[in-house]
Amino acid sequence: MPKINRFAEMHAEITAWRRDLHENPELLFDVERTAGVVADKLREFGCDEIVTGIGRTGVVAVIKGKQNTSGKVIGMRADMDALPIHETTGVAHASKVEGKMHACGHDGHTAMLLGAAKYLAETRNFDGTVVVIFQPAEEGGGGGKEMVDDGMMEQFGIQEVYGMHNYPGLKLGEFATRVGPLMAATDTYTIHVEGLGGHAANPAACIDTTLVASHIVVALQSIVARNTDPLESVVISVTSFETESKAYNVIPQRVEIRGTCRTLTDENRQMAAKKVKLIAENTAAAYGAKATVDYEMGYPVTKNHAAQTEIAAQVARDVAGDNMVNTDTPPVMGGEDFSYMLESRPGAFVFVGNGDTATLHHPDYDFNDDLIPIGCSRPVYSYP
Repeated sequence: MPKINRFAEMHAEITAWRRDLHENPELLFDVERTAGVVADKLREFGCDEIVTGIGRTGVVAVIKGKQNTSGKVIGMRADMDALPIHETTGVAHASKVEGKMHACGHDGHTAMLLGAAKYLAETRNFDGTVVVIFQPAEEGGGGGKEMVDDGMMEQFGIQEVYGMHNYPGLKLGEFATRVGPLMAATDTYTIHVEGLGGHAANPAACIDTTLVASHIVVALQSIVARNTDPLESVVISVTSFETESKAYNVIPQRVEIRGTCRTLTDENRQMAAKKVKLIAENTAAAYGAKATVDYEMGYPVTKNHAAQTEIAAQVARDVAGDNMVNTDTPPVMGGEDFSYMLESRPGAFVFVGNGDTATLHHPDYDFNDDLIPIGCSRPVYSYP
């Protein structure tokens, strides 16, 4: 594969970009340095058009091929933001910013797409137009939605859009994807339980919010166990249970429960939202307490389009070989705001193996630089 050989030559350079980004992580939309580095390199590469400030701090660049008989305009997206995690890798290029690190590999995604952009701008050996998209705020900020809402697809005439994410535990350079739901919708809820506080030695004079909230936690599990088709995937997790009192002898007036709902279909998403509210309110009422629910719809389901998934899979086969591409990988219950781009345009999202490394969002995680030539090659092959 000549393109892989070219990226082997560029490997050290792209690795240096990646490690610089890793040393200087930024969160959510506050990626001014990262976006500045990206924009400067795209100018250096000689891209035809570079636009900053899309989706607040996103960067988009246009690269035109030698021919345009196809009229194709293909978008490729990488995410730029880091996570509020204290890094413990001990590597020489570890984060220099206390409490922030690239624990999800967005530094690698950005560097690989920059590598692909440099190669494409140098060679122009394709028919059509490439739009490279560098997105802020994937980690909970909805930067993908912000870019779509800013009119990115229309402004650049993007017809199809593709994204890629490294995947620890998957063999280095192995690709995995599927048609339809690949990643879950990521909704959150907060349940406020109010009863009647008082002395713990006299519970009969109280409405015990801790007891009520505990029954709500248990009852929420019935959403998966008794309201979901056993052949479908739904996750209801309670992640926080907090009372307003830390005393040993006080029954608190209020308790707050927080958690997340993960679903792969719109039907289950609506069902889960409805059931969380009903269960919380009615369980509390049965004990004489009151529950109110704040339910927030987060990222939608990441749904791959059939034709574009097959294109992406064939590209991956060209790069890595047939035995390194799985087109029937099980969906995962994590979320991705690339889903907003897939709602706006047909496209596909693909996982690529990071090898035997720490898992995503772990303080020991680091992007595997050996993935760079493969990850750069796949976007290049994806263009018309």
